[in-house]
Amino acid sequence: MSSTVITNIATLVTNDPSLADSSPLGLVRDAAVVIDGDRVVWTGESSKAPATDNRVDAAGRAVLPGFVDSHSHLVFAGDRTQEFNARMSGRPYTAGGIRTTVAATRAASDAELEANLTRYLAEALRQGTTTLETKSGYGLTVEDEARALRLAARHTEEVTYLGAHVVSPDYADDPAAYVALVTGEMLVACAPHARWIDVFCEKGAFDGDQARAVLTAGKAKGLHPRVHANQLGHGPGVQLAVELDAASADHCTHLTDADVDALAHSRTVATLLPGAEFSTRAEWPDARRLLDAGVTVALSTDCNPGSSFTSSVPFCIALAVRDMGMTPDEAVWSATAGGGAALRRTDIGRIAPGARADLLLLDAPSHVHLAYRPGVPLVAGVWRAGVRVV
Repeated sequence: MSSTVITNIATLVTNDPSLADSSPLGLVRDAAVVIDGDRVVWTGESSKAPATDNRVDAAGRAVLPGFVDSHSHLVFAGDRTQEFNARMSGRPYTAGGIRTTVAATRAASDAELEANLTRYLAEALRQGTTTLETKSGYGLTVEDEARALRLAARHTEEVTYLGAHVVSPDYADDPAAYVALVTGEMLVACAPHARWIDVFCEKGAFDGDQARAVLTAGKAKGLHPRVHANQLGHGPGVQLAVELDAASADHCTHLTDADVDALAHSRTVATLLPGAEFSTRAEWPDARRLLDAGVTVALSTDCNPGSSFTSSVPFCIALAVRDMGMTPDEAVWSATAGGGAALRRTDIGRIAPGARADLLLLDAPSHVHLAYRPGVPLVAGVWRAGVRVV
């Protein structure tokens, strides 16, 4: 292994709470970072950097932790362009939504699904995402859910079993039998390939009792809960997430005061997904309300072919600042350290001694440019586990 110093950094975002700073980002000006192997071993002022084997000149640009995208759906086939076009044109569209993707995914080969997955992982990496969670949920059979997770686990350690995405069309007349499958044979086949279990707790998908059954069965198999909660309306999802100590409640668009209070007094992270609201013209989550109450907030893409077909965390940061009441500092923290919290990890989402060396170099002097210059490809370099990959 060899050591590398990245020096002449205008603004270094560390997310290190030990650094006294007016921002949650633990900013260091005129900074340097030292990487040894796959870890960060030193941060500080550029003039005080220790000697290393290699040197990279940041040339007065900003360095941030790699983005942590803690919610995506990347194992799929097919295309839903017509659905999006109809929605944006004000026309009704009845092609079946998720079930359209389920049919295409079932028909695809393993090679086709893996090629699609790696394409979007590479796309996200170019935009600064160094950790990405992804889910099953477009197979809805024992075989198709298990193969989705098996393929995903080849490319990311953050894999989520989402057999409870919607009731399989094969069980449209018997949802209870599908819940039994998800908590039984399907869970047995899928658990070895996943770290997490998720459920879409929403009217039209799974109610509170069904969602509790799914999540508790997953916990018994060693999978930790995450919950699609309160996206389309008020419901039991957030309260269930807190009750079961879920790592995150995702979407959190429609919340009561009791929901906000429950999140604020729990370890459950509220993961906000502005790409979904952008792509569906839905009501924006109120990030300001959550942050002011003391809730830990993460920001993620929800990349999927139907309701949020973006892999760009920078785009979501810009949306969060413009339309969800977040400051640029809060949005960047939520897309890095917040994502780490949503995955119950402290080795990612920060640049501090001992953290994994996941960093991105912006072609700008400050992280604020991510919101200030929306849509501009500002990521000029990416290191993952100490290796420069972009």
